[in-house]
Amino acid sequence: MTIAIINRILRMFSDAFQDLSIQVPMKDVERLATLVHHSMEQGQRKYHTSAHLFDMAAGMNSRQTLAVLFHDIVYYQLDGGFPAKAKDLLTAVVEVRNDQVVLLPLQKDDLCTQLCAGLFGFKAGDTLPLFGGMNEFLSAIVGTRLLQPYLSVADLIYIASCIEATVPFRGPCPAGQSPFERAAERVATVNQLLYAGLDESDIRRMVIDAVLMANRDVVSFSLADPGHFLATTWQLIEESNAPLAVVGVYSISEYRVALMRMEKFLATLNPDHVFHSYLGTPNAQDFAALQAATRKNLAFSVAYLGAKIVSIALIEALALETGGDCPVAMLLGDIRSPYGIPDRVESFLPPLDGDGQPTDPALLAIFEKGRARESAHDLTVSPLTAYVYRYEGQTATVRALEQAKKMFSGAQTPRQFLASLQPALVRSVASACARIALSRSAELKRLEADF
Repeated sequence: MTIAIINRILRMFSDAFQDLSIQVPMKDVERLATLVHHSMEQGQRKYHTSAHLFDMAAGMNSRQTLAVLFHDIVYYQLDGGFPAKAKDLLTAVVEVRNDQVVLLPLQKDDLCTQLCAGLFGFKAGDTLPLFGGMNEFLSAIVGTRLLQPYLSVADLIYIASCIEATVPFRGPCPAGQSPFERAAERVATVNQLLYAGLDESDIRRMVIDAVLMANRDVVSFSLADPGHFLATTWQLIEESNAPLAVVGVYSISEYRVALMRMEKFLATLNPDHVFHSYLGTPNAQDFAALQAATRKNLAFSVAYLGAKIVSIALIEALALETGGDCPVAMLLGDIRSPYGIPDRVESFLPPLDGDGQPTDPALLAIFEKGRARESAHDLTVSPLTAYVYRYEGQTATVRALEQAKKMFSGAQTPRQFLASLQPALVRSVASACARIALSRSAELKRLEADF
């Protein structure tokens, strides 16, 4: 037995207020909890849900908990706009112009917008950067405005600075300051501007707590098991690619584009910009361990996604050579079916001749045994990728990825990509797909004969 998600959120609010010795009527607590619940449980969200709040808030102090509850309220590009229950709060502060969100002139009596703008470094007329703090800034606006009747200005600064800390993947600013050295300066400036009464030790403690919250927000990058980090990565792929929500209907190219977008992001992400430290928190040893785990997880996930892209590139090339792009299920079969166990392409693949080429055992294990978390939109195991990966091996798979990207860019034809793979592999997969794809069976068999 477990309590409803909405009631867990309500309890988090209630416990935080009680710990801070703040009397908030239960009807107001319910209103806050309902807004958070409604915002976090949008249908497209897979990772940034209430479960993420519960994970983040474990062990946090009460002010951090309030910041956690509000830090992902706004996810503009994912939710298709502002949260319905907070829209009025935000349209008084920002305006949407040509699909861009612009900060309106600050009102002298609008303490919360002044406070948040100061902490985030935004000013009136700024176009808020979609991947540079816009969602976090708007979330901080909502949180501080709703909490203003109950909290001191100092507490509002604390909560907004913790939310600002969750703007991810930032390096030093041009002047060489770290994000949190800069944050400390902004907190000090806002403190003076709003007469909040914070002293230097208060500001240090506040920024340290903000660092701890920021690091908790990306804790999956430090997981000891790369497979668990990969499971989180997969949630983000599904969350940020709306076409994948329509199971069995999304096309081969839509699936491949989703994989490539995440592979490119992870491959270019600077591992030193994931976790942060400030004034010795975390300590040097722990911080080095976080960075080492991040490098390992990024490398593993990039390799995983690369192999997935190669296997789907093989399917895409077969599709393009036999009639064009089509739903993934047409060539590979349904993931699941209400009518029984569906035919899947892997059921018709012949056994490998021997053990195949040298592979990374950890990577192969994920393909064959599955990711750590179930998915409604994809198989957690990757039998086709495992087959292709065993056939080609690690070294040739890396080469095949570069050839696949040439095909995607138009630098080479689908047939040229197929010719870069082992002929027996192409024949085996084409033959298996011919057993699934009724409308392409004859063309696939002819293509099989060419190799």
